[in-house]
Amino acid sequence: MRRAGQVVREVLELVRSKVKPGATTYDLERAAEARLNDLGVKAAFKGYHGFPCVLCTSVNSEVVHGIPSPKRVLKDGDIVSVDFGVVVDGYYGDAAITVPVGAIDARAARLLKATEDSLKAGIAAVKPGATLGDVGAAVQNVVEGEGFSVVRDFVGHGIGVHMHEDPQVPNFGEAGQGMRLKAGMVIAIEPMVNAGKPDVQVLEDGWTAVASDGSMSAHFEHTVAVTATGARILTE
Repeated sequence: MRRAGQVVREVLELVRSKVKPGATTYDLERAAEARLNDLGVKAAFKGYHGFPCVLCTSVNSEVVHGIPSPKRVLKDGDIVSVDFGVVVDGYYGDAAITVPVGAIDARAARLLKATEDSLKAGIAAVKPGATLGDVGAAVQNVVEGEGFSVVRDFVGHGIGVHMHEDPQVPNFGEAGQGMRLKAGMVIAIEPMVNAGKPDVQVLEDGWTAVASDGSMSAHFEHTVAVTATGARILTE
């Protein structure tokens, strides 16, 4: 899973370098797919329940599962979330980043920082004997402390020989509640955070989820192993 995680990281960093005003989300898709072909690695998302692309690219108020398109041109001030996964030797890796396009305003910058900080807080809560509620509460406390809201319709997940496995890993909850973590488990922690209210709706394409109030949304994710000494991030 560490090998899968390293491919995910390499491709996400390549995609990050391609994010600029005037680029399309399909330009990001082509760069990612070309690199996967070079590496001989299979994408996790393409074909998953019929999803058409290797990347999910979600711009501004799009929360998750945006479909790359040559018609979607990135503009100065946008933010774009890129979610990506692979399977290597039968094991999955999954991660997401949100990238500023050119110069973004102060509120958008604060949203990105809060979301990434909430992921770090969730990971810091991971250790044997901790609960999923500890992880969710850590994420939620950071997000709500900054005046933003945690999306509740989508959550993190277990990951291993399938991309989505039990347990579900909510980005909210109460400390001490829920399943206890054990060494050897691997989970994907992925806060999705709206600048406004937490409600989302899915567009007519059947995939793209957007913030119902039109507010900006950010998304960061790591695949994290639970070890005897705490968290090991497989996608950094």
